[in-house]
Amino acid sequence: MDHESLAAIRAAALDYFTRSGSIKRCRALMEQPAGAAAPREAPGWADLIALGWPGMLAPEAAGGLGFDLAGAAQVLRAAGEHVAPEPLLAVAGLSALLLARLESAPARALLQDLAAGRALPALAWQENAGDLSDVPLDCGAEIGPQGALLQGEKMMALPGGAATGWLVSARGGDDTVLLWVPRGTQGVTETLTRLADGEHAAALRFDRVALPAAAVLAQGNAARDALRHALAGGQILQAAELAGAGQAMLEQTLAYLRTRVQFGQPIGSFQALQHRAVDMFIHLEVARATLDEVLALADAGLPLARLEAEASRAKARCAAAALQASRAAVQLHGAIGYTQECDLSLFYKRTLRLSAWLGNVTAHQRRYQQHDAAQAETAAQTHESAAWQGEFPPRTFDWAAMPEADFRRMVRAFLQKNYPADRRYLSHRARWSETRDWYLTLSRQGWVAPAWPQAHGGMGLPADKLIAWIEELEQYGAARAPDQGIVMIGPLLIQHGTPEQQQRFLPRILSCEDIWCQGYSEPNAGSDLASLRTQAVPGHDAQGEHFIVNGQKIWTTLAQDASHIFMLVRTDPQAKKQQGISFLLCDLRTPGITIRPITTLAGEQEFCEVFFDHVRVPAENLVGQLNGGWTIAKALLGFERIFLGSPRQSQYALDQLARLAGARRLLADPVFAQRYTALRLDVADLSAAYTGFANLVKAGKPLPPSVSLLKIWASETFHRIGALLVEASEEQGAVAGDQDLDGQAFNALAPLIGATSAMIYGGANEIQRNILARQVLGL
Repeated sequence: MDHESLAAIRAAALDYFTRSGSIKRCRALMEQPAGAAAPREAPGWADLIALGWPGMLAPEAAGGLGFDLAGAAQVLRAAGEHVAPEPLLAVAGLSALLLARLESAPARALLQDLAAGRALPALAWQENAGDLSDVPLDCGAEIGPQGALLQGEKMMALPGGAATGWLVSARGGDDTVLLWVPRGTQGVTETLTRLADGEHAAALRFDRVALPAAAVLAQGNAARDALRHALAGGQILQAAELAGAGQAMLEQTLAYLRTRVQFGQPIGSFQALQHRAVDMFIHLEVARATLDEVLALADAGLPLARLEAEASRAKARCAAAALQASRAAVQLHGAIGYTQECDLSLFYKRTLRLSAWLGNVTAHQRRYQQHDAAQAETAAQTHESAAWQGEFPPRTFDWAAMPEADFRRMVRAFLQKNYPADRRYLSHRARWSETRDWYLTLSRQGWVAPAWPQAHGGMGLPADKLIAWIEELEQYGAARAPDQGIVMIGPLLIQHGTPEQQQRFLPRILSCEDIWCQGYSEPNAGSDLASLRTQAVPGHDAQGEHFIVNGQKIWTTLAQDASHIFMLVRTDPQAKKQQGISFLLCDLRTPGITIRPITTLAGEQEFCEVFFDHVRVPAENLVGQLNGGWTIAKALLGFERIFLGSPRQSQYALDQLARLAGARRLLADPVFAQRYTALRLDVADLSAAYTGFANLVKAGKPLPPSVSLLKIWASETFHRIGALLVEASEEQGAVAGDQDLDGQAFNALAPLIGATSAMIYGGANEIQRNILARQVLGL
């Protein structure tokens, strides 16, 4: 579905749930006294029949609306935002998805009844808590010419009490069979259990239940595949409902923080509470990006095993985000958040129910890890048998048309052919002398600027190929050069430079003739960058208009390798801090410049101090307007934050952890495997969030302040991976310098130490949280 159609579905769903008083109806359901009978009719179902929503996933030929998963997710997300009491997920989701994949006449008739509101079937598939397998273990059926004889038990069938019958999976000999068991069939016992949010689940016992031949809906692979597809689709829709509930809790919490007054001011002005709210926002935004990516993949069509893995990824992320939001929301509300009268209680309990049903976070992380392991084995076999054939395309190739698998093979082959073997897996930030030959190779191929538009000499990679590019380089252990020209000043000049500046500087960046560094921070002007004091005084002489620069920059990455620096300078000392700043480009070979390296915690000289003593800078090196540098600086900070928020560093550290795990067979340890998988998902979902912002850059749109969430998530994920790497290395985690691991360099400490600085440079994560709190959340 296109964006406009999805927006229209969402608007209609929000309108219905608001008009129908969904929150009030949910409260009435939840506040029923203990022991009250479960309702025999689904709350609000008659109204949904009028909207056609029971059949939203049924094809139009069956009387349905023919939504794809993305369309249905709009309804489920709105339902989550209003704690809707209707069993949409159970019936319009799971049951409809199952029946829509079956071809038998009884299944088609039942789907038509569901879409028309004449039937409310509940899926009964699960036999043991925590088991996500579709294979029935104990519930069996004897299939004969006259029908079936069903024996066994099922648990957690929803909706309990209101279902008109059950779609039951059973073992029929060596095959799986799907049966329709109408309510009232002799031999069926339904025991209802009340759940946290007032909903009821049914435990079912089938005692030699005799069913006619028409009750057999499917057998064998058709039954198994339909059930697996339905469960995966249902879990994705469940993730959408969880995302909606989490978003609603964030909005309620922000409203409370803005209005609740303590110590004479709104509590939302307290930094500690702001940062808690920002963390809610970050988790929910990453969950939203993950859900959107999984929905797009699912609707485009995936192999069944991959669909299940992506469903687990979406459910694990959205459940974790909603649970984190529910706990933080109660804490930030204080005592009122612990009361039943606060609407937050409804969302808290709904989140508990949705997170547990159809597999919790841990169960889905475990299933994702199992798929990941199988995929890695397949990829290794494919890697051996499917080498890249042919020439490497020029930068102007139509990259969007190349399948991702082919693109990855091509990048791998290029690395194997051209990347220096002795430069793989460097444990330190590479110097220009170590990476010069590699970057010149990329330059000759036209691949040195993968994210730049082709019109300006780049590859113009779409976001998915850019992620693949990053992953392949990191997995191969390719070092990152001093690349501020590629990732920062180049994109800035493309957007804000004059045509003359673009013609003068961009080709020399692409040819690697000019190497750039950044001059922002100063002593006492780090996070408070607008306090900078380096001065540039305009002047004129026989050589023309110029600036004379005096001052000092600090924490300038690899300035000793650079030929040029872009920097912020104060050109109007009398103006307000941000209004008197300009943006200059300077050749570091200009007289009056002194560079002094700084030794870091890692023992490397990665950063420098740069001193300017009456340095002459031509006036044509001013980017933007005089005293308009703060606007340019903010644009560049956006580029910096999206670069620092890329998956690159985290992917590198994860690859090091995977190398160690493979060498020591650590994945055989279930505790390590669980922790590794959680981090693997953190990186995968970082990629999803990164893609959205990268698409904005590619479209030439300004980056919003919310880009700060990328830097926070990326650097803190990087740090968590580094910490586990040190822990998993055991005694070798205390070894300084490189070690040997399967014939390649390995440094257990480097990612952790690197991540420590990553949470500081580019604006400390605490400052990024302040930006999000004020500019995004309005606190």
